[in-house]
Amino acid sequence: MNLKGRIINIISNLFYVEAQGKIYECTSRGIFKTKDLKPVVGDTVTIEANGSTYNIVEVYDRKGYLKRPKMANLTQLIFVVSSKNPSPDLLMLDKQLAFAEFLQIKPIIVINKIDLDKKKADEIQKIYTNIGYKVIQTNAKETIGIDKLKECLKNNISVFSGNSGVGKSTLINSIFQGETTQEGDISKKNNKGKNTTTSVKLYKVEENSYIADTPGFSNFEIYEIPYKELYQYFIEFNQYTSNCKYQDCMHIKEETCGIKQEIGKNISESRYESYRKLYEELKDKEEHKW
Repeated sequence: MNLKGRIINIISNLFYVEAQGKIYECTSRGIFKTKDLKPVVGDTVTIEANGSTYNIVEVYDRKGYLKRPKMANLTQLIFVVSSKNPSPDLLMLDKQLAFAEFLQIKPIIVINKIDLDKKKADEIQKIYTNIGYKVIQTNAKETIGIDKLKECLKNNISVFSGNSGVGKSTLINSIFQGETTQEGDISKKNNKGKNTTTSVKLYKVEENSYIADTPGFSNFEIYEIPYKELYQYFIEFNQYTSNCKYQDCMHIKEETCGIKQEIGKNISESRYESYRKLYEELKDKEEHKW
């Protein structure tokens, strides 16, 4: 009997595959080693019964692949900032957004703790909705905005990311309130206030909808992006590059620069400042990598 399913967890060399509402403990065939293809969490696979055990016999083409942590078929990155306590870190948010654009994975911005500073939340929302990003305001403790967020999770594999203290755990607990996950433990884990998980794991919100638990993901780096290409992933910049005097304009020190001419008008000062800082960081890393 062959079944098509999704890998939701990996422990040692065992793969836990959800298929037709059940979870199967599987091993992978040696053929994947010769192909240098190791199944990862999120992979869509075919499993085959072998007596009382199951083997993964096929891994389907991947989309939305993350190298660190390894994960396949991620469709959505949800970036959480708080209006206050901690102060919103827009440099981190812009870094995350650039990474999402680089990976071609849809980003959603959640502004949490709006009860602490609604004015600031509105200011942030204006910056990013003007660019074209979807922004949801929430107060996780009062479950405000949770329904809108849950709607965005439908038919997606989503990862939550954000600095410590912004309320990711509270948001996730609100989403799963009254729900049953595969092992029923995501809420308990998050309520501990201390994430001890060391590998990626998918938790089912509803049919075809998952949240990925990815420890350490908020600390990712974007060194995969060549510094000369960074401007492409600040998507509002692209329509103004044709106004640059030089074809190889990096939009940093050049005098006649179409992007710099738009700062404070169609490009926010905070976004350009993030670009400048990340450009210098990537440039320095690339020039000193040897």
